[in-house]
Amino acid sequence: MNISIDDADLLRNLRQLADKDARHAAAWALNDTAADVLKHVQDRMDQVFDRPTRFTKRAFMVWRAKPATPAAEGMERPPVGRRHSPKAQELGGQRGQTGLERLMASRLSADGQMQAAVPTAGTRLDAYGNWANAERRQAVDAVTSAAPAQAAAPTGRRPRKRAGFVIPKPGSNPSPGIWMRAPDGSISKVMHFTSVAPVYSERLGFQDGAAEVYAARLPEHLARTFERMVRRVSERA
Repeated sequence: MNISIDDADLLRNLRQLADKDARHAAAWALNDTAADVLKHVQDRMDQVFDRPTRFTKRAFMVWRAKPATPAAEGMERPPVGRRHSPKAQELGGQRGQTGLERLMASRLSADGQMQAAVPTAGTRLDAYGNWANAERRQAVDAVTSAAPAQAAAPTGRRPRKRAGFVIPKPGSNPSPGIWMRAPDGSISKVMHFTSVAPVYSERLGFQDGAAEVYAARLPEHLARTFERMVRRVSERA
């Protein structure tokens, strides 16, 4: 979202100040407004997401206005722009594969079942409700080491001394996914493979909320920054 000044009356009034001073004051106001917009979307994430991570809350950044270019832009950070989450949450629709899903799909022959990986009730989660790093690393190692020859279906009949992760061959039982075998031989599913990608509804509301914050806050910031500039010019006189 671009935040700029297009008020003709305001621009005429700016001519009372030197052009350089007016542009500085306008840039200050635009950047302060953009900061308000950024805070709005971060607060919005706390409302609509379940325990958003620091990475998610830092998904957006402000490209600051300058006196020569009086426009501030709220945008995705470059690393985030290559991911699907903010776009899917804002616009709705089917999301693309995550990096982890692409890795597993490329290493496994899942017989069309590896469009998405979905946690199960047995998945170990971290404080943010995501797959715990330690278990994820172990499971991914099992996935990559199993390819291209995947492990046979875990039956639970032969106890193992150490816990480990196994991936059933396509078409075998149990269902496609990543299974964890406990030392006593029991098995539990930690990740389900599905051929259907998750579909999100529009729920972030970044665009609409940003426009409302912009309309409410920009006039206040302009009044303050131009008063500040007038004082500065008076002190220089």
